Amino acid sequence: MCDKHAANVPCPADGLQGSRRRRVWELSHACHCPLVGVGLPLGGLRKLVEKVTGGKVLHDDYDIHVGTVSECALRTPVADAVQKELERRYAQHVQRFRAAKTTEQVEAMWDAAVAAGDVAGAFWAGLSHPRCTTALEEKMCRDIHMVQHQAGACARADINKFNAVVADNARLEREVARLQERCNALGLEKAQEGERLENQLRAARAATIARDGDVQALRAELARLQASVPDLESRERLAERVTQMEAREQALRVQLAELKAARAPAPAPEADVAAPAPIQVAPVAMPVRLENRSVLCVGGRSSSVPIYRNMIERVGAQFAHHDGGLEDSSSQLDASLAAADLVICQTGCISHSAYWRVKDHCKRHGKRCVFVDNPSVSSLVRGLQEAATEDQPS
Repeated sequence: MCDKHAANVPCPADGLQGSRRRRVWELSHACHCPLVGVGLPLGGLRKLVEKVTGGKVLHDDYDIHVGTVSECALRTPVADAVQKELERRYAQHVQRFRAAKTTEQVEAMWDAAVAAGDVAGAFWAGLSHPRCTTALEEKMCRDIHMVQHQAGACARADINKFNAVVADNARLEREVARLQERCNALGLEKAQEGERLENQLRAARAATIARDGDVQALRAELARLQASVPDLESRERLAERVTQMEAREQALRVQLAELKAARAPAPAPEADVAAPAPIQVAPVAMPVRLENRSVLCVGGRSSSVPIYRNMIERVGAQFAHHDGGLEDSSSQLDASLAAADLVICQTGCISHSAYWRVKDHCKRHGKRCVFVDNPSVSSLVRGLQEAATEDQPS
């Protein structure tokens, strides 16, 4: 069908043709089919024909191609439109081929274009060149024929690769969709867990704030109660001291009962033996006034404590004892010191910690303290005399 007007096409001469480039209708009819097929895309060719005919072409691509090839055999409106489109589309190639001055140069430029794979523009520029001979034209048609075969094979290979890529892409899309669904599920699960933890955190914060408020309220209530009771700390110490004194009194009562039982008159012996006269211990004059005073003895041997107690209570004072942390709790020492008016500290029979606590307390509160090195009555009297001397005005 592409050979419809083959008999009406003039064949160009093999001699030189001057410098004018050939038009599309001046080419051999064998060149029209590859020129239209390679030089003009199907979509562009359809638009070109519709523009020339002034209406929409209903024929398929093959019919449009065959009709255009037939119209290019003569100078027709379609041939003129094809000429202008080829000149516009491949102006750069035409300009580059103008540098060729001989047929050999045109052939060399064509071979270079075929090797580079840029044949569409070079095909039109070479065929329309004034130095293109019949032999070169035939060679170019053979070359373009083989290029089209190779392009078809490559197109089929590309189609196969494209189909494989499409199938692989579909598989990957399904895999991505599955992974995306899994990620969405995990994200939703993590979001729910985060919301649950956030609710727990808010609840814990609210509970902490409420507990802090309760603590502050209780502290305020405690402060108010403490302020409403004057001398609460002193009363607590005195109450503790009273408890100690009651315990001491109970112990003394038991001890007194035991002493009375021990001093009960024994049955008379068979032989009249004169009983030894009791030793009278002269009362010791106390150098300081202790009536209605509280005296605390810190440390000392257990055998010396009754002597101190007897001597102190004989003059109307109250006697208390603390062993300096050996058996008695060291926490009771401060309360005993606070309740005492006079402190007797046996320095050789207490620990260093108790000694410094007694000395520091008496110094801070201005309380009289008698330091006794030797646990005896005479040492106690000498210590009290020194304290009395210090109290006398100079």
